[in-house]
Amino acid sequence: MVQAYILIQTEVGKSSSVAEVISRITGVVQAEDVTGPYDVIVRAEAETVDDLGKLVVAQIQQVEGITRTLTCPVVHL
Repeated sequence: MVQAYILIQTEVGKSSSVAEVISRITGVVQAEDVTGPYDVIVRAEAETVDDLGKLVVAQIQQVEGITRTLTCPVVHL
């Protein structure tokens, strides 16, 4: 299982609706509105790194109102 945090920037005033839509996507564990340089932080999981990439590119990035994403895979050192 691969887990990642996805940091999302949205259009002004869209963070709540973006977080709500993303929270319903399969593979998303949690989606929260936040303040600071990012507007939404998502915790997601997938079976493989390729599946995680597909989740981000094919589903999350397609949500209306998103302007940029940054995917940060979780590592266990």
